[in-house]
Amino acid sequence: MRSEKTVFVAGHQGMAGSAIVRRLQMLGYRNIITADRGELNLLDQAEVLAFFRARKFDQVYLAAAKVGGIHANSIYPAEFIYENLMIEANVIHGAHANNVQQLLFLGSSCIYPKFAEQPMREDMLLTGALEPTNEPYAIAKIAGIKLCESHNRQYGRDFRSVMPTNLYGPHDNFHPENSHVIPALLRRFHEAALRRDPEVSIWGSGAPMREFLHVDDMAAASVHVMELPQDVYQAHTQPLTSHINVGTGIDCTIRDLAQTVARVTGFQGRLTFDSSKPDGAPRKLLDVSRIKALGWTAQIGLEEGLRDAYAWYVSNVKYVRGFTG
Repeated sequence: MRSEKTVFVAGHQGMAGSAIVRRLQMLGYRNIITADRGELNLLDQAEVLAFFRARKFDQVYLAAAKVGGIHANSIYPAEFIYENLMIEANVIHGAHANNVQQLLFLGSSCIYPKFAEQPMREDMLLTGALEPTNEPYAIAKIAGIKLCESHNRQYGRDFRSVMPTNLYGPHDNFHPENSHVIPALLRRFHEAALRRDPEVSIWGSGAPMREFLHVDDMAAASVHVMELPQDVYQAHTQPLTSHINVGTGIDCTIRDLAQTVARVTGFQGRLTFDSSKPDGAPRKLLDVSRIKALGWTAQIGLEEGLRDAYAWYVSNVKYVRGFTG
């Protein structure tokens, strides 16, 4: 059955989308359709509709998004909300308008309130104020969940949503200013080790706790959720709380993370923390009991995953945006 399905992966060149393509290929999917930005502008509704009309898809994975860390979200809030809203609206509408029954939308754990009870359950969505630094991105992701739910309720579609925790791994964005915490630390410690710097300073106090998931685990979870029979998926969700958290269920402090990254990269200097820089939410840990009940658990430990991500970075450093070495 897998080899017979035609699957479109939107965002296949990004970290999440490329991992989904790898997972699908490993499982025996043969008809995987992708399109780069030169072939398909996901911000253009007419282009997206024409793309869907010209092909018949059995499944769509919506992994395309504008992403970035605290700094990028703070500097470009308008782009983060606009582009993410447009991408998801165009793809979800394009799929529905052309009778695609199955779609999987990738969101983010930032959808939950800043001071949500930990670990964060799916039913905590829309129960409090969001973290201000990434509120525009979070609102776009919440809108994506509701677009899927609305099409399910009104048209009987089988559009599903997964909310991964903080992702890292091959094909991550290692830009020195616009990246998330793990690629930013891997790059900073790598360059500091090469220069034999005596010290690396890290944004924030180091006290916030974060959960991290290797992107290959995320891809395995995404395909697992997509392949669930519809009655099984619906038995573990609700029409207005249909998304599923994807994470490890284990978190660590940013300080502990930095120490692990230092060990992985071979940096031997000292670590300092700049408390004048924002920390973001104090803790973000997902309740993963729902996806565990559906038969999936994460397999890749943090240090193992960091070593894999670092090996990819070292092999591709000359092609990373902003390379200075």
